[in-house]
Amino acid sequence: MKLTSVLTLVGCAVTGTSAAVQGHDVSHWQGNINWGAVKAAGVKFTYIKATESTNYIDPSFNANYVGATNTGLIRGAYHFARPGDSSGAAQANYFVSHGGGWSADGRTLPGALDLEAGCSGLSQSAMTAWIRDFSNTYHARTGRFPVIYTTTSWWKTCTGNASGFQNDHPLWIARWGPSPGELPAGYGFHTFWQYADKGPLPGDQDNFNGDEAGLARLARGS
Repeated sequence: MKLTSVLTLVGCAVTGTSAAVQGHDVSHWQGNINWGAVKAAGVKFTYIKATESTNYIDPSFNANYVGATNTGLIRGAYHFARPGDSSGAAQANYFVSHGGGWSADGRTLPGALDLEAGCSGLSQSAMTAWIRDFSNTYHARTGRFPVIYTTTSWWKTCTGNASGFQNDHPLWIARWGPSPGELPAGYGFHTFWQYADKGPLPGDQDNFNGDEAGLARLARGS
């Protein structure tokens, strides 16, 4: 999810692969975002980087979150995991305390756990336990389980393709190509798909696997 260039919107609605329920994810790498233009392009949701490890708050988080909120987008925050730095519980608490919480306002998506930064020297069983620790702590703090963002390759390599998360952790699969492809063990479907790292929207290009009513239900937790 880390990009080093600022992407700009084209003057038209998003079409093609993203013609489902369109969204995107952003961080400070995108610079100042014109949220009105994002909304006008037909975007329905956005995920915004909030934190990383237990010592980093994205400097654009507040501006991005307020901007997305003021334009009426359904929005959520994500945490870039650094499992080698500290416990899952410590990172979940840091995330919730710095913008990653959830509220039942119908506009806030459950926080997402971004798992992509290598295996951090952890064994597969230790990584699986770390994710559980983060998840259980996040659930205790917010009443929701986090969305899991990952690639199938990362999941297989770092967790041994662990199953058991599919019943209560929505899957945000990252695969830049024409289809989501193979999913992690246990998952029969994805909830979000990050299908490109660049495009007409700022940041990564995503869509929701469902309709707008389904997206609203996910935000409400119902």
